Amino acid sequence: MRTVFGSTRAPSVRAFFKLFFSLVLIASFQVGATQSAEAKANPRFAAYVIDAKTGKVLFSRNANARRYPASLTKMMTLYLIFEDLKSGRINLKSRMVMTKAGWRRVPSKLGLRPGQSISIEQAIYSLVTKSANDVATAIGDKLSGSEAKFAQRMTRKARQLGMKNTTFKNASGLTERGQTTTAADMAKLGLALREHFPRRYKYFKTRTFALGKRRYPNHNRLLGRVRGVDGIKTGYTRASGYNLVTSASSGGRRIVAVVMGGRSGKSRNAYMTKLVRAYLPKASRGKARRLVAAYRSSRPGASANAPISTAGVAKKLRALKASATPTPQLRNPSPVVAATAASKKVAVPSVTSEAAPVLRTDSVRTATVKSEAAPSGWQIQITASDDRNKALNVLEKARSRNRQLLADASPITQMIVKNGTKLYRGRFVGFGSKASARRACQVLKKQKFACLALSG
Repeated sequence: MRTVFGSTRAPSVRAFFKLFFSLVLIASFQVGATQSAEAKANPRFAAYVIDAKTGKVLFSRNANARRYPASLTKMMTLYLIFEDLKSGRINLKSRMVMTKAGWRRVPSKLGLRPGQSISIEQAIYSLVTKSANDVATAIGDKLSGSEAKFAQRMTRKARQLGMKNTTFKNASGLTERGQTTTAADMAKLGLALREHFPRRYKYFKTRTFALGKRRYPNHNRLLGRVRGVDGIKTGYTRASGYNLVTSASSGGRRIVAVVMGGRSGKSRNAYMTKLVRAYLPKASRGKARRLVAAYRSSRPGASANAPISTAGVAKKLRALKASATPTPQLRNPSPVVAATAASKKVAVPSVTSEAAPVLRTDSVRTATVKSEAAPSGWQIQITASDDRNKALNVLEKARSRNRQLLADASPITQMIVKNGTKLYRGRFVGFGSKASARRACQVLKKQKFACLALSG
């Protein structure tokens, strides 16, 4: 018997589609029912899902209610580490010495004794995977002089990012009165980490970290188990319950999801898995737009230690060249201003946490440095001129041609005296590794720039 579709197979086709849509409705109902039951049964529960390209809120439950962040706090600790790497104050090989305050912290911890040290990169891995409380505290001591001052800087950065309902009291996330956040604010921090530090975001994908003979697996069990998940951070204390911020991308779509106050790690992970699977397909495939405030330094003072932004570097360099008056004494100036002020013999206090050594090179005889030494770490030199304006012109030209390549680097000029003659070195500082500095030189040399990779 024929049907209007011209085949007796039409009923089976209709039956298939009925079954398919029924399963979709059942799955949606189960997610909604689970969400409703969790919210009613658990007063600490909060959840939030946002489209990481458009900023559209895909799901929200108690998203602006105050919660204890637990180790989600370390997302901000890591943000500020990345910030200081960007500025050139530290590099990945800089040493972090364990302090007594860090040693006294309760687990989870690496267990380093006071005086023992690890590199900044090892510290990053330990925060991402082991969620080491002792390392977080020691990082605060190193970067700001004390964990209390570091927490103030964390809160200041939160305000810059638009996290209006977040206050930090320590670097680890251990429960402390007044240290609270919201699911919506944590999602904003997750977005900021990727937007402001795309090259550093890879650390959140780390599944295991080896230190000596010990290996530490990442507490984020969704990595490698849920399609599309590429970070970010877990957290737990008795007061907070089980927290998780997750980034997931697939098919040109990307979301950031937050679950706070889970009753167990297993139930939290299961719930997050349902959120990712339910809402990632609903995210936009369109062009990404900026969702958080543009990057700027969190340090006190006038853009303290702030690297020059990609968009504003040309304007900054032109302003330096046009200036005819000596640069006034500044507290914690930016690298460009610090080097310029030094070239005019204006006293500028040191902003580095470690003594900056005289820069070395195998192919050029080291000259006597009369200005403020450049920050330590990998950097590149692309010009040396007896005219500071000419050096600035070369820096501006290189940056305008290579905005993405030099996005994380900061331009500086450095005055030296060689054989009785003043020379102005033009450099980009803040490269995370020898490989990245050499890679930049390879590109610049093809554009006819003289380029030399150096380690300060």
